[in-house]
Amino acid sequence: MRIYLTPADLQRYIDEHQIEATLIDEIGHTPTVPAAAAALGVEPAQIIKTLLFLIRQPGQPDAPPQPVVVISNGERRVEKKALATQFDVGKNQIKLASAEQVLELLGYPAGGVPPFGHRTPLPVLVDETVAALQSHNDGAIVGGVIYGGGGDDRTMMRLTVAELLRVVQPQVLALS
Repeated sequence: MRIYLTPADLQRYIDEHQIEATLIDEIGHTPTVPAAAAALGVEPAQIIKTLLFLIRQPGQPDAPPQPVVVISNGERRVEKKALATQFDVGKNQIKLASAEQVLELLGYPAGGVPPFGHRTPLPVLVDETVAALQSHNDGAIVGGVIYGGGGDDRTMMRLTVAELLRVVQPQVLALS
């Protein structure tokens, strides 16, 4: 039994759901946002990251934490305080999921998680800085084109912010 999903699984998801997105494979080793942007020949602001956070409800020590997917600008740090406010918990109740938890819940390895097509459907939050790229036309970022994880650490996905928002139906918040 395969324990993880691959770019081929993501491509099937894209095809089955008629999503306007393109996978770009074998982009090389891109451990950082600037490296990924350079490999793709785009601006770093166009790179998004898909993260998994776990939220513990106070007073419920035996309850499993609530997982939530956060899609953010790759160059920005997600603020735990903003998530804590959203879920009405203390900052210490917010934790970034481990690589094993990401693989278990989302199906893709950390570093290659796409913004959709996850093993487990979960609530999705999108940082407002990503949503704002939808109307960004400064010559470098035309038409809100962004790049996110493509299913592994050597594959990226090209899509527009409008398509991302259509597919994931997120709540858009100030998170960074």
